Amino acid sequence: MCSGKCSRCIAATLYPLVLLSIICNIVLFFPGLDVKYVRGGHITDEVKYMGGIIGGGVMVLIPAFYIHLTGEQGCCSNRIGMFLSIVFAVVGLAGALYSFTVAMLGLASGPFCKEGDKWTAPFRNSNSTYMSDAKSWEKCTEPKNVVQFNLGLFMTLAATSCLQGLLLATQVINGLVGCVCGTSNNKEGAIGSMA
Repeated sequence: MCSGKCSRCIAATLYPLVLLSIICNIVLFFPGLDVKYVRGGHITDEVKYMGGIIGGGVMVLIPAFYIHLTGEQGCCSNRIGMFLSIVFAVVGLAGALYSFTVAMLGLASGPFCKEGDKWTAPFRNSNSTYMSDAKSWEKCTEPKNVVQFNLGLFMTLAATSCLQGLLLATQVINGLVGCVCGTSNNKEGAIGSMA
């Protein structure tokens, strides 16, 4: 398979994952789908780290554009172009890793919520056992259903960043094959010109 076709497939798959990452991180700023919590500073620190916007978003989107262009413009027949796609894919991998790390920290810490009459992170030191103990979620009285809200979005971010990492690792291998062994575009062009 041409390394350019592989690059286009990888980029096309990365675009919706980038969008999903950004949307999940933006929604995390609004627990209970209300702006009053972000205005009052009642959101977890892990949301403020913006793993989905910076890591799974921008740091993956820029490599996705380059990887797409690598396949579209015939750069895949150029070893320098393929080498640069490896560099960009590594940057994207770093972004996906950042997003995954922040998502896992968000899951481990749990949400920031009102417990009784004070705002706290009641599950921060619970060794993540709160995730399987639905009865303990009642500790959080406000925002409503904040535990499920955080679990769903941080799990989505973690899964999305894993998929991004796998795709970008595939692009690194694809780029290495294209860079070291040459690409099938060169061979196809040579065969076509001989005919």
